[in-house]
Amino acid sequence: MRDGENASLTAKPWLTIVGLGEDGLAGLGDEAKQAIASARLVFGGARHLALAASLITGESCPWSSPFETAIDVVVAMAGMPVVVLASGDPFFHGVGVTLSRRIDPAQMRVLPAPSAFSLAAARLGWALQDVVCLSLHGRPLDLLRPHLHAGTRILALTSDGDGPGAVSALLRDSGFGASGVIVLEAMGGPQERVTRQTAALFDLADGHSLNVCAIEVIAGAEARILALSPGLADDLFEHDGQITKREVRALTLSALSPRRGEWLWDIGAGAGSIAIEWMLADPSLEAIAIEAHPERATRIGRNARAFGVPSLRVVEGKAPEVLASLAGQRRPDAIFVGGGGSEPGAMAAALAALRPGGRLVANAVTTEMEAVLLACHAENGGSLTRIDIARAAPVGTMTGWRPAMPVTQWAFTKPLADAPGRDGEDLGNMQGVPA
Repeated sequence: MRDGENASLTAKPWLTIVGLGEDGLAGLGDEAKQAIASARLVFGGARHLALAASLITGESCPWSSPFETAIDVVVAMAGMPVVVLASGDPFFHGVGVTLSRRIDPAQMRVLPAPSAFSLAAARLGWALQDVVCLSLHGRPLDLLRPHLHAGTRILALTSDGDGPGAVSALLRDSGFGASGVIVLEAMGGPQERVTRQTAALFDLADGHSLNVCAIEVIAGAEARILALSPGLADDLFEHDGQITKREVRALTLSALSPRRGEWLWDIGAGAGSIAIEWMLADPSLEAIAIEAHPERATRIGRNARAFGVPSLRVVEGKAPEVLASLAGQRRPDAIFVGGGGSEPGAMAAALAALRPGGRLVANAVTTEMEAVLLACHAENGGSLTRIDIARAAPVGTMTGWRPAMPVTQWAFTKPLADAPGRDGEDLGNMQGVPA
């Protein structure tokens, strides 16, 4: 059972979540009004409680800080008639998502109102299914970057009245200054306002804290556009030469085969290009970039923000020692070894950490690392691939092929029967596990 669930209460929900718009009680149906009026406790933000004040007969409970503590109070009220007031659709970037992690949905009655995204699409005549909807409320603006493609329409919920200006600044700085920025404020209420400008000339005074930015993306000649295919151009990354080159990177990501919700360890991450492109493949993907060199570790963080994946976790340290510090955490679904794999115990530690059924891909450009991969292949199986890339370059007044350093790639899937432990097991002693 989940927190707050009681077998004797399963016949009837005790918690009602009411979606509320800026039009307040006028936008509610009879069922929602009755739920508020009969509730023993009504939780919500100060603005929502004020909008519903004339109906509340029980106790008004403003959200406390930290928010998780307030959720504890709601859970503790199981069995009593409780109402939670939410903005718009409680299950679209709303409080309903948080509550459902603690309370069985069967114990809830949810009465949603139109979300801010639905209201904005209705005002603009945009087909919502064709629009990118992002919540930037309390989240980094960098999340916009992967979606900046010519012709894309974006609806972005911001944190406050300064949000539209910050969004416009990001667009200008990234080469999208000609993009249209439509700010829709306090939709559905008496203070509703719609303002249309371009990012390059954006100037909005006294912005309302409740706003959605509608962006019609126009790319300039120098716009930083992140292609949808793996193997992004090397010069998009900040690096010191320690980077998996684009052609090899595309083949490496193909071998890693990212799948929704998976977790990657990028060992010896260099510029972080593998971890970054892994995360760009789908919003559900997560990664840790492990890098021993302090300056490179800092650079990975800058790259992650520039590519719109600011949640990439960077761990400074050297394999295999740093892998032990990740003991007890979720075991990775995939591991890439780009550097440090020739260190004693590094490959053994990586193989031990990998979950059953997980994939490990390692690249070698040195003979020392190649010898390690040949031994791993002989011991464990998998596949070996030799990658040779040559690029056309001037040779005097003519053109010839200049070969890059060849790369040996080992790809391995860990058998399900090979793992004695479970996800989350203590990996502190894994350095001694043979490859």
